[in-house]
Amino acid sequence: MLVVKKFGGTSVANKERIYNVANRCIEEYKKGNDVVVVLSAMGKYTDELITMAKDINENPPKREMDMLFTIGEQMSVALMAMAMANLGVPAISLNAFQVAMHTTSVYGNARLKRIDCERIRNELEQHKIVIITGFQGVNKYDDYTTLGRGGSDTTAVALAAALHADKCEIYTDVDGVYTADPRIVKTARKLDQVTYDEMLELATLGAGVLHNRSVELAKKYGVQLVVRSSLNTNEGTVVKEGHKMEKMIVSGVACDTDAARVAVIGVKDEPGVAFKLFNALAKANINIDMILQSVGREGTKDITFTCSTADADDAARIISDNMECQSIDVNKEVAKVSIVGAGMQTNAGVAAKMFEALYDANINIRMISTSEIRVTVLINEKNTERAMNAIHDKFDLGNVS
Repeated sequence: MLVVKKFGGTSVANKERIYNVANRCIEEYKKGNDVVVVLSAMGKYTDELITMAKDINENPPKREMDMLFTIGEQMSVALMAMAMANLGVPAISLNAFQVAMHTTSVYGNARLKRIDCERIRNELEQHKIVIITGFQGVNKYDDYTTLGRGGSDTTAVALAAALHADKCEIYTDVDGVYTADPRIVKTARKLDQVTYDEMLELATLGAGVLHNRSVELAKKYGVQLVVRSSLNTNEGTVVKEGHKMEKMIVSGVACDTDAARVAVIGVKDEPGVAFKLFNALAKANINIDMILQSVGREGTKDITFTCSTADADDAARIISDNMECQSIDVNKEVAKVSIVGAGMQTNAGVAAKMFEALYDANINIRMISTSEIRVTVLINEKNTERAMNAIHDKFDLGNVS
């Protein structure tokens, strides 16, 4: 059996935790299984690298930032291989060049194109544990690239797909996927299983357990994911396709405080305006989420959308340079709160129940967005914690039914 195990930064934050991870991987290896390990940078090391870069240059080139970031993962995998060697088990560390993890050329947010598996398979045939840098790849110019926030999850799933692994285990500092962030909602409980679609929505909407691109890949290639804690041996949450999931209308509540609302006031009410606006933003690689367009009046209309906080000012500048409008309003003190559940498709009144919870908590809704298995509202950021608890309680998610 071939198992891919991914460990996040907190799991390898110090010597004790590195040896903890090493022992867990060796335990799997001693069962006779092939083991591939994907690691993130140690603890908050990436943040330290950002601080160093900003101290040198307030606006560092993205290519050079990717060059700098790769240090973190290379340190993790080398130290892990040393730990395993010290425990008497053959292991080898490999970076993105040595594996040849080919990506697109968008520095800071590249996408994996293909992985050359020959080197990995050769090392596995020599009965070694193979330890690979997460988060990074190589583009057509032979430059390092990074895969964006949470990219090590994507690396692990991509490797599991390319190697046809039997399973992919994602280890974090929590022991599974919860009905809500347990740090915010004390009554949140762990789910035994969740569908790819539900997990994709939760990941996209701010549940920090898995990166959304990793879930997309897992669904596309049928990779069974297990989310587990690196700090204990509890059973985790299985993410897979299937209908025999927990019979819940709503599986979880998620929040995303990395959101900004951009309102473009008084654009012309004519064909092509929305295309011109969002095409300009797309060319700048600015991802847009919720969109609201007002009814036209006196030849003008308003278009409001949400994007990440970091992109908000750039979005406003691009719109100002490319569009005729009366004004642009940017509000960074907002948050998205969402409910997700496959059972919502066949149950009427779910959205109304969510809105009732917010009404009871005296929380105003700024925008609403829905899909078949999700309802998202935009609210004032200061109300995020109250909103999540109110919604979680309204749907009684803390109880097993």
